[in-house]
Amino acid sequence: MRFDLLANETLYRGFFSLQRYRLRFEFFDGTWSEPIEREIFERGHAVAVLPFDPVREEVVLIEQFRPGALEAPTGPWLSEIVAGMIEPGESAEDVARRESEEEAGLALTDLYPLTRYWVSPGGTTESIYLFLARVDTAAIERDAEGVVAGQFGLDHEHEDIRVRIVSLEQALADVDEGRIIAAAPVIALLWLDRMRRQGKL
Repeated sequence: MRFDLLANETLYRGFFSLQRYRLRFEFFDGTWSEPIEREIFERGHAVAVLPFDPVREEVVLIEQFRPGALEAPTGPWLSEIVAGMIEPGESAEDVARRESEEEAGLALTDLYPLTRYWVSPGGTTESIYLFLARVDTAAIERDAEGVVAGQFGLDHEHEDIRVRIVSLEQALADVDEGRIIAAAPVIALLWLDRMRRQGKL
């Protein structure tokens, strides 16, 4: 299958950019489409990591305000996993370790790649490298609801992050009951549950 990118015009450039592609592509019957135009959000690529304690069967989640989720049924404070953008010269593993320290105070050693997925390929180029990380949650101070003591996130990025440790069972129930609705934690948690059921952990 083939395609031709005929033109790529920058419509806006700021923290992110908006591109207009002019292209044509091959149909499944071997014929070609007419040239079409599509506006594409160029965000770069990201990393997300689910910290998991296999001994205590607990996961580390974060909560923060997300302006793109103003209409979410749970409100814009979403339960997520550690994540961040890949900067020039960084590997996906570098980002997983950096963001885990910044957003959750975790120093990761063991990282296991799960998958790489495209977020919404009809409108953005962004993909996410998804990892599982082995952590020891036993010594992490938390309150009765699992909220970890301390402040997390970067001030200059206006981050206000709350870190929570919950049982994997509770996290999966939160997915089933619509309390965890962001794509990365849903995919990571269901992947982890699948691995456990198959005896791979």
